[in-house]
Amino acid sequence: MRQVVTYRHGPPDVLAVVDTPTPHAGSGQVVVQVAAAGVNYLDVYQRSGAYTVPLPFPLGVEGSGVVVEAGPDTPGFDVGDRVVWMGGRGAYATHCLVAADSLIKVPTAVALTDAAAVLVQGMTAHFLATDVVRLGVGDTCLVHAAAGGVGGLLTQLAVQRGATVVATVSTAAKAEAARQAGAAHVIDYSSGEFAQRVMDVTGGIGVDAVYDGQGGSIVEEGLRCLRPRGAFVLYGQTAGPVAPLDPRLLNARGSLFFTKPSLSHYDTTPDAVSRRAGEVLACVADGRLTPRVHGHYLLEGAAQAHTALETRATIGKLLLCPR
Repeated sequence: MRQVVTYRHGPPDVLAVVDTPTPHAGSGQVVVQVAAAGVNYLDVYQRSGAYTVPLPFPLGVEGSGVVVEAGPDTPGFDVGDRVVWMGGRGAYATHCLVAADSLIKVPTAVALTDAAAVLVQGMTAHFLATDVVRLGVGDTCLVHAAAGGVGGLLTQLAVQRGATVVATVSTAAKAEAARQAGAAHVIDYSSGEFAQRVMDVTGGIGVDAVYDGQGGSIVEEGLRCLRPRGAFVLYGQTAGPVAPLDPRLLNARGSLFFTKPSLSHYDTTPDAVSRRAGEVLACVADGRLTPRVHGHYLLEGAAQAHTALETRATIGKLLLCPR
């Protein structure tokens, strides 16, 4: 088999494709022939050294494919099953050894590439819209980077739940993608100033929730977009760390809520993870949720994919497809 590994932390060019023996499934494991592996910021953080991992390290925490070997004690999974998973490591490969309790069966109506494109980011969008803040009819939310992987899916889910979405983007192409996802208002925030425009489109009321996956310097501006008792949801920090926040500011702005949620704190059991994953895949199967794939790369293109993700030049998901 072939897989992408890094022997040292650093820029994208530290990634290498190597030949290694194909694993065999042990108890509670399966070997999957990989159809597609999702490229995520977690992979970037592990490669760069922002998250410390033991080296050498095989990359990839999200993938889809077909089971080619099932070990003992893997009830419910057989050779030939179409599956998707998240967690573990080594999805950037032609074959991957996966714990059976991490697997989700892919409905026949869902392409394996779509399954890999939607699992991590779709589940993230789902819990943000249904659990962290329970969006409903009449609500208004601000979705930053609404043309991105999570942002595009979150926009679709918010609209389906009856909410009005104000989207921020940085280019004309991303503005069009946000509109296609259902955003009612689209704002270019490349200048860093957007709060007044958000207030204008909401009639001076502000939004019920701000969804921010970027962090960095835009957080304070985002807080100005909230109505009293609104919620600021910081689910990522791709633009860098957030400056210390004085809690008194939350009170002064109208008793605001501020949270930094993780899906693992909401879905705390394998059954809960499976249930949410099943809901997301069902949404894809019946057309309620449409994953947008920006690009497909061979394993040898992993460094290019990481560079594209880090430069935020993408509209949607990046996939590595071994074949």
